Amino acid sequence: MAFRPNVLIVGGGIGGLFAANALIGQGLRVSVYEQASALGEIGAGVFVTPNAVRHLQRVGLGPAVERWGARVGPGSCYFRHDGTPIAAVQVSDASGWNATYGMHRADFVDFLAANLPAGIVHTGHRAIGFEQTDDVARVEFANGAIAEADVVVAADGIHSELRSYVFPPSKPVFHGTVSYRGLVSRERLPNWPMDRWQMWAGPSRHFLVFPVRHGTIVNYVGFVPTDEEMKESWSAPGDPVALRREFEGWDPRIADVLQQVDKTFRWALYDREPLPTWTKGRLTLLGDAAHPMLPHLGQGANQAIEDGMALATILGQVDTSRVPASLLVYERLRRKRVAEIQLGARQNGLRLDSTDIDLRARDAELSAHAEFRKRLYTYDVVPEARAAAAAPPGAK
Repeated sequence: MAFRPNVLIVGGGIGGLFAANALIGQGLRVSVYEQASALGEIGAGVFVTPNAVRHLQRVGLGPAVERWGARVGPGSCYFRHDGTPIAAVQVSDASGWNATYGMHRADFVDFLAANLPAGIVHTGHRAIGFEQTDDVARVEFANGAIAEADVVVAADGIHSELRSYVFPPSKPVFHGTVSYRGLVSRERLPNWPMDRWQMWAGPSRHFLVFPVRHGTIVNYVGFVPTDEEMKESWSAPGDPVALRREFEGWDPRIADVLQQVDKTFRWALYDREPLPTWTKGRLTLLGDAAHPMLPHLGQGANQAIEDGMALATILGQVDTSRVPASLLVYERLRRKRVAEIQLGARQNGLRLDSTDIDLRARDAELSAHAEFRKRLYTYDVVPEARAAAAAPPGAK
C-alpha cells in the first residue's frame, strides 16, 4: 500500500505558513516548527501581487486578503524626486485583474496561522541539526526535541540553519543600501490617498509609500546609500531626524509623511547569489532560505508563496517512495524563475537609484517596466507543477 508523505516545515514566517496551508489543502499531514516563542513579524508592510493572491484564494484565504489588505489602484505612480510624474505603476496582470495589496506583515502571519488546524504549529523550536536515511528525515532542535518526516522544508529565512545541509555556507551579499521602514496612522495623514502605491526615484535613493491594514495605516520605506554593513534585521532602530535629512528638498509630500514619523527601523539590504541546487534527498529549501532577494520588485513574499503552491501541488500527487525525485521536480520548476527575479530586483534597484544625468532614459525604462510586471503577475505555477509531477521519471 502506498502512503502519502508527511511534511515537516522549519520556519513559521509567511513562506512556511503558506506552504502549510497549501500542503494541508492537498490532504497531506504537516507540522511547522518555529524558533520564536510565539508567531509574529516585527516588520512593517509587504506588497502582495496577483501572482501570489491567486494562490491565497486557492487555499481559502481570499476573504482574509480582502479584510486585512489595502488594494492599490490605477492611480499608483512613479515620480521624480521633485514630484514630477514619470509613469503609472502596473498593478494588474495581463488580463486586467487587479489583485495588488499592501499588507501588514503581522496581519499576514496572523491569518495564515489562524487558517491552520490546532496543533500544527510548534513554537520555541530552533533547528540545530539534520540527518536523513533512505526512508526518513530527522530534525534536531535546541530544546532537545527530535522530529521525523518524509519531507523537510527549510523555510527559515536568509540565515537558514538547514541550508548548509543542502549547499555549502556562503556569505550574504551586501548592496550598500539601508532602508528606513515604518508606519504612520491614517489619522495623522488624513489627506493621504489610501488607494495607491507611490514611488519617488532620485539620485542614489528612493522613497516608497503604500497603505496597509485596509487603508488605516500608511507604510513608508526610504532607501538610502550607506558604507556601513549591519546585521540583516527588521528591528534595528533608526533615527527619524537622520531619515528626514536624507530626503530634504524632495517632493513636499515626502516631508508630510516624515514629519509624522516618531519611530523608524533600519534594515540593511542583502541577498545571495542564486543557488545551483535547493534539494538534497528529503530536504528542500523554500522562500528566503532558497532565494533571498532585494525588495525592489516587491516579490520576496510572493515568490515564497509561489514556492509553497508548487511544492504542495507536486507532493499532493506522489507517495512516499517518490519524495526525493519529486523535490527535484519542484526545484527544477522554481529555480530558474526565482533566479531571474532575484537578479531583476538587483537591476531595478540600480535603475531606481540612478545617478545618470539623462533621467529621460531612466524614466523610459520605468515606463517600459510595466510589461515585465504584467508577465510577472500573470504567471500561474499550478498548471506547470501538475504537468511536472505527472511527467514520467527522468523527464525534463
